[in-house]
Amino acid sequence: MANKNLIQGKVLYCAQLSVVCVMLLLTTACATGPNANPRDPAEPFNRGVYSFNDAVDRALVKPVATAYRDVFPQPVRTGVTNFFANLQDAWSGVNNALQFKPRETVESFLRFGVNTTFGLVGLLDIATEMRIERHTEDFGQTLGYWGVGTGPYLVLPLLGPSTLRDTAALPVDTQGNLLTNVNDVAARNSAIALDLVNRRSRLLDASKMLDEVALDPYTFTRDAFLQRRRSLVYDGDPPDEALPAVTPAEDFTK
Repeated sequence: MANKNLIQGKVLYCAQLSVVCVMLLLTTACATGPNANPRDPAEPFNRGVYSFNDAVDRALVKPVATAYRDVFPQPVRTGVTNFFANLQDAWSGVNNALQFKPRETVESFLRFGVNTTFGLVGLLDIATEMRIERHTEDFGQTLGYWGVGTGPYLVLPLLGPSTLRDTAALPVDTQGNLLTNVNDVAARNSAIALDLVNRRSRLLDASKMLDEVALDPYTFTRDAFLQRRRSLVYDGDPPDEALPAVTPAEDFTK
């Protein structure tokens, strides 16, 4: 317990240093008044970024993702999804280790080893066939595990929904992505673009449903994202807290 408290203190200190600049920006964009959402004090700013992201998505990202889905057959797209998920398993292993989860750590690294060696560098998900469970974790979840609060909700340009804690974790997650270690700049950027387009193609149906059923897509997206991130940090069993109910469509935030 003493060791955990020591590590928790160090993580909290580092996280606080990481978010100072973001906090300074937020102080100029906070919503005020009786209707201000305490989880979203920068709502006016966030809505502006949300509108910008939505315009870029409709003009560029969505058409490219739609063409990608129409051109490439499902087995190819599944292979692409498996490949990038395999890279995530390696980083998940690191974060599971940082959270002192021995079984999850072993299984994450085992998945990465099996799929990389026997699954054509991850194109085939052999580990799932072997019933080796996936435990996806990122550094934002690790910070949450060690007691770092979520902080205000943020919408990042092009990247979409986030929180102050997750935004502070982004540089670490970026370094933990094995793609950042690829020396060939053109190959690295192409792989990152493919990952983004593939992710967006998987959300086409969900985003269409969101447009059809949500009276306020911004609010729906925010509440679904916050609820899902909270569930992930607490491994599906968060403490009781009054949160807005969301439908199964919250899966579009994956």
